[in-house]
Amino acid sequence: MAINLQKGQRINLEKTNGSKLQNICVGINWGAIEKKGWLGGISKEAVDLDASCALYDDNKNLLEIIYFGNLRSKDGAIAHSGDDLTGDLGGDDGLDNEIITLDFSRLNPSVSSVAFVLNSFQGHDFGTIPFASIRIYEGTPKRVNEVFAKFDIANGSGFAGHVSMVMGVFYKKNGEWKFNAIGEPTKDKKLEQTVRTVTDQYL
Repeated sequence: MAINLQKGQRINLEKTNGSKLQNICVGINWGAIEKKGWLGGISKEAVDLDASCALYDDNKNLLEIIYFGNLRSKDGAIAHSGDDLTGDLGGDDGLDNEIITLDFSRLNPSVSSVAFVLNSFQGHDFGTIPFASIRIYEGTPKRVNEVFAKFDIANGSGFAGHVSMVMGVFYKKNGEWKFNAIGEPTKDKKLEQTVRTVTDQYL
């Protein structure tokens, strides 16, 4: 059964059978904004959110950023599915809009943290987006084998007025990978600024 994560919760990447998660997908799903038309109808406004991850070493040095402009890490351990420009225009279809795959066994040994962030490319206020969630699962971008954890990342009054957030950080401790579900909005406008906030506050 999938773990329903709460903000600030830290978890081990261990399945019920005791084995460790090694090759995972981090999927981000979000909805388009609903707007009332002149005649009472409902129209949908596309929302372009961008999921990215930043890699750090033990000294908090930024090693690499994986995003829609750099879809694969140098070591091949991380891959981005590509840019989704609209969100779920037809309502929540249960599928992820952007997926980042991560193979811990292939990560460069110098990597000790992988931080996941979300930015609104066109400046859509998170408070106006009907839903946004992250899930960690085993499988591929086209097939979900088993969902390990789910995290509702955009509900709550604290997200209104923000266009950037830190979703969570995978971090290595005593040779084992764990996950910190952060779920905090930031005052940043651009990806580079959000990554700087991660470096300063969340590692």
